[in-house]
Amino acid sequence: MRRIQHKALAELLMQLRFTPAAKRRKQLDAAEKLYAIIEAGKRYPFEFVFYRITGFQHKGPMGGELIGGGQLREDLRIFITALSSQIAEPVSYEAEKVYAVEELAKELGISTKTIGRWRKRGLLARKFIFPNGAKRLGFFKSTVDKFLAANAELAANAKSFSRLSSTEKQKIVKRATVLAGKTGVSRQDVIRRIAAELGRSRETIRSTLVAYEKSHPDRPIFKRPAGVTQPEEAAEIYNLFKQKVPLRDLMKRFNRSKSSIYRIINVRRAKSLLLRKIEFIASDEFLQDDAKETIFAEAQSAVKPPDAATVEPFGRARRSLPEYLNVLKKTPVLNRERERELFRRYNYLKYLACVTRAGINTSRVLSGRIREVEGYLAAAEETHRIIIEANLRLVVSIARKHATGGVNLSDLISEGNFALIETVEKFDYRRGFRFATFASWAIAKAFASKTPSRTARRDKETAASHAKMQEDFREKDAADMAAIERTHQSLAQVIEDELTQRERYVVLSRFGPIGQPIKKKTKTLKQVGEDLGLSKERVRQIELIALQKLRQSLSPKEFELLTG
Repeated sequence: MRRIQHKALAELLMQLRFTPAAKRRKQLDAAEKLYAIIEAGKRYPFEFVFYRITGFQHKGPMGGELIGGGQLREDLRIFITALSSQIAEPVSYEAEKVYAVEELAKELGISTKTIGRWRKRGLLARKFIFPNGAKRLGFFKSTVDKFLAANAELAANAKSFSRLSSTEKQKIVKRATVLAGKTGVSRQDVIRRIAAELGRSRETIRSTLVAYEKSHPDRPIFKRPAGVTQPEEAAEIYNLFKQKVPLRDLMKRFNRSKSSIYRIINVRRAKSLLLRKIEFIASDEFLQDDAKETIFAEAQSAVKPPDAATVEPFGRARRSLPEYLNVLKKTPVLNRERERELFRRYNYLKYLACVTRAGINTSRVLSGRIREVEGYLAAAEETHRIIIEANLRLVVSIARKHATGGVNLSDLISEGNFALIETVEKFDYRRGFRFATFASWAIAKAFASKTPSRTARRDKETAASHAKMQEDFREKDAADMAAIERTHQSLAQVIEDELTQRERYVVLSRFGPIGQPIKKKTKTLKQVGEDLGLSKERVRQIELIALQKLRQSLSPKEFELLTG
C-alpha cells in the first residue's frame, strides 16, 4: 500500500493506535464522512482535517501549508484502510452485507482490476476478518450502492467491457507506432491518449502493446531506452512494490529487467528516507567506539515483549472502556533502569539512522545502506511502542482526576494519549528524572483545555491562533538587528555551556565565527578531520551531535536565524 504523503496525517494515524478501539471506530466513520466532502480543486488546512477526524483542536503550530484536495483524498483513502486494519472485525459482526473484492467483482460482472481503479475514484474499502481468518479488504453494500449511484456511467462502461478483437489490437499498435514516432511523447502519454481515443482502460492498452513487443522483438514500438524511466512510471512501480505485487509481475507489466526494477525501487526508497524528519536527544556516549554493543546489550535485557493480553486492546475492535481499562491493568510498568535503557536505545537508534542516512546518494543507491536505515527506524518505532504502552495507565489515572463537570472519560484518555506520544519525543533521559514525572505535567496541561472552566480561555487561544495564521500570509518585516545580536549572544553562551571542546571546534570551523553571517570562513569535514586527527566520518558524527544539542537548547526561531 502507498504510504500517506502528508506527514502530519501519517503521524495522526500512528497516534490513533493508542486510542481505545471504540473511539477509533467513531474516528473511522468521521474520516469517511470527511472524504465525502473533500473536493479535488480546493485546498485544506490540516487543522480542519484533524478536527473533523478526532473532534479535538490541533495543538501544533497553526497556519501550516495547505493540503491539495486531490492529495488529501488519496491520503484519506489510505488512512481509512489502515485505520480499519487496526480495528478489523469479523464480517459476521456487521449489520449489513460486506463484499470481498472477488465477490463484488462477480456480483457486478467486472474484473478485480476494475475494482482497484474504482477505489482510486472514490469507492472506499475497509479491512475485515473473513471466515477463513484472513484480514482482507471489504466493501459495505451501502458504500457500493452510493458509489454506483454517483458513477452510473462508469459502472455501465465497466459492465459493457469486452475483449479486444484482432482488428482492434492492430489499430492500437498502429496508433501507438505513429504517436511514439513523435518527439517528446513518452510511453505513458501514448497509452493515455489511445485509451482516451478508444474508450478503453490504460491497462488494456498497456498490456496489448507489451504483448506485441514481446511477440515482435525486431519491431519495437518505442525507441526510448529501457533504462530511462519517466517519473510517473517510477512512482507506479514503487507503489505496486509497496502493495506486495510480486517482482516477476512488475518485470512483466513494465517490460523491465530485475535489476532495473530494483534500481527504480531503491531510488524511491532513498528519496523517501532523505525527506523524513528524524530528531533525537543527543548524547556524548553515542560517539564511543563500543556504544552499539553496550547500548544494545543493556537494552536487550530491559525489553521484554508484551504478552497477548497486553497487546490485545490495541488491535481488537469493539472493546468497551471498562474492558480497555481492565486489560491495561495487566500491562507491565517499567522500573527506572528499564525506562532509562529504553529511552537511551530509542534515541540511539534514531541517531544511527541519521548518521547512516548521511551516506545515501540517490545517484548511486546502495540497497544495503537503505535497509540499514530502515532497520534502525523500525527498531526505534518498536521501542517507542513499548514505552507508550507501558505508560498508558498513567494517562488513565490522570484522566480520572479530570473527569468532572460532564467531561467524557474516553475523550480525555484519547487527548491524553496524544500528549503522551508527543512527550516521548521531548523527554531527556540523561537528566535522571522519571518519565512519568515529566509526562504528567504535559498530560494534565492537555486535559485542562477539555474542562468547562477553561472553555472561554481556549476559545480566545483558538481565535488568537487563527489570527496568527492570517498574519503569516502577509509579508513580514525585516529581522530586528537587536534581536539578531541577542540571538548571537545566546548561541555563544549555549556553545560554551553545552558543547565539549571538540564539538565547539567542529561547529565553529564548519559554520564560521559567531556574528559574521556574511562570507564566513568555514572548513570542510576533511579539513577539520586533519586538524583533529580524525576521520571525515567521525567529524560528521560529532557535528551531528553538536547541532542536535544546539537545536534542543535554542528556540526554533533562533536556530533558523543563525543557521539559515
